[in-house]
Amino acid sequence: MVSHLFFYQLILVALVWLCLMLHWAWPSDPAVVCPTAPEPTPLLPKRKREPKPFAGLTKKPPCDACTHASDLHSEAPRTPPPRIVPTRGRHRQVDTSTHCCPNPDCAYWGWVGWGNLRANGHPSGGPWRQLLCVAGRRSFLETLGTLCHGKRLSPELIVRVIACLAEGLGIRGTARVFEIDSNTVLQWLVEAAEQLQALSQHVLHDVRVRQVQLDALFALLSAVKAGEVSAAEAIERLERSPQWVWVAMDPESTLLLAIDVGERTLAMAQRVVHQVVQVLASDCAPLFLTDGFREYLTALLTHDGQWVHLPRRQATGPTPKPRWMPLPQLLYAQVVKTVRRRRLVRVKHRVVFGALETVQQVLATCGWQINTAFVERLNLTIRQQVAAVGRRVNTLCKGEEGLRQQLTLYHVYYNFCLPHASLRQPLSQPEPTKGIGSAKTWRPWTPAMAAGLTDHVWTLREMLLFRVPPWPQPAGV
Repeated sequence: MVSHLFFYQLILVALVWLCLMLHWAWPSDPAVVCPTAPEPTPLLPKRKREPKPFAGLTKKPPCDACTHASDLHSEAPRTPPPRIVPTRGRHRQVDTSTHCCPNPDCAYWGWVGWGNLRANGHPSGGPWRQLLCVAGRRSFLETLGTLCHGKRLSPELIVRVIACLAEGLGIRGTARVFEIDSNTVLQWLVEAAEQLQALSQHVLHDVRVRQVQLDALFALLSAVKAGEVSAAEAIERLERSPQWVWVAMDPESTLLLAIDVGERTLAMAQRVVHQVVQVLASDCAPLFLTDGFREYLTALLTHDGQWVHLPRRQATGPTPKPRWMPLPQLLYAQVVKTVRRRRLVRVKHRVVFGALETVQQVLATCGWQINTAFVERLNLTIRQQVAAVGRRVNTLCKGEEGLRQQLTLYHVYYNFCLPHASLRQPLSQPEPTKGIGSAKTWRPWTPAMAAGLTDHVWTLREMLLFRVPPWPQPAGV
């Protein structure tokens, strides 16, 4: 029988042999045992890509507004009639210089301040004066062509209703305040928008600015189901459909140059830029500032571009085709913002047309940099004063036309009736107030006054009673 000591000795020999084998097989190089991490390769500096010059377009982008502009423009008669200067009777006390004869068959039709109108009293004791054209022998009320014409209600009530709409109150809320039908308020809004749009086109022209900022404000419209449709299509139509409010303004005078509503497409960008070009003077070349929406570039290039014949690069071969290039005086810069998880993480400035030094020189007159802060601040004002574009409200319009009417009212009310604290002018002498308050030291100033379009703050009654002539009046005639 084998003793236990033998087994212990055998196990000890096996362990010693195992240790020798591991020591022989294990690598002795410390670099192999613990390999160090490879040294990181140095990062190459990022290559700065120089912006490539604009290569131009082979075709001029079409603009529907430019195509139909000639059809909507009405020209004045070529030969003006002789002025009528009264030589008999006492001096006329009633000023008729802002009215014109409405008879198209009269030689004085549409001519404002030509001396052919006479005041003819108040027919049947009414509140409105009657005017008589001495050339055509036709009489008419002074409210002809205005919102108050043919209304039995007092003009004060109509003005207050329109003022509530201009200050941001909804149509139904305004109707409840003045205890009238909401359909009546809607009808007054439609008529006021039509008249004020003509007033804006009559006054807002040949404007000279150094900067123009453009932006689009997101809005919602409440769609309505029309006709017999399927259940799925009815749900789709009843959902809120997104629209955009397009705005163009002058940041120096805060003048609202153009405002429109539509989808965020190239056609709408063309339409808005066309409105801005029609408002500006023909020789005015301002600096345009927008966000990173690429359709602005095509729209600006359409209205401020020209055909350029490029030189040959080789001695032989076909002649290069002409390219549609921007005008040399066109300046355009973008403010590109990067938003992640509803947070602004980066702002990048990009000069698209023109030189950076020229853009900075234009902005240096005001001490500014490339920005769109002014038009974005105006977007907040629009949300506060136009009931249909507010956030989380129940006053949304059902279609584009209703929203466009409210925006037209706000456009004229903002430019001519609302004084801005940043534009106020100091008075040479303080003016005492009628009460016990301190004397006035500042004169209120509106964007239209800052742009040189008018010399006083208009009242809403004055705007609603202003009769727009049928065609633009020639200057210096």
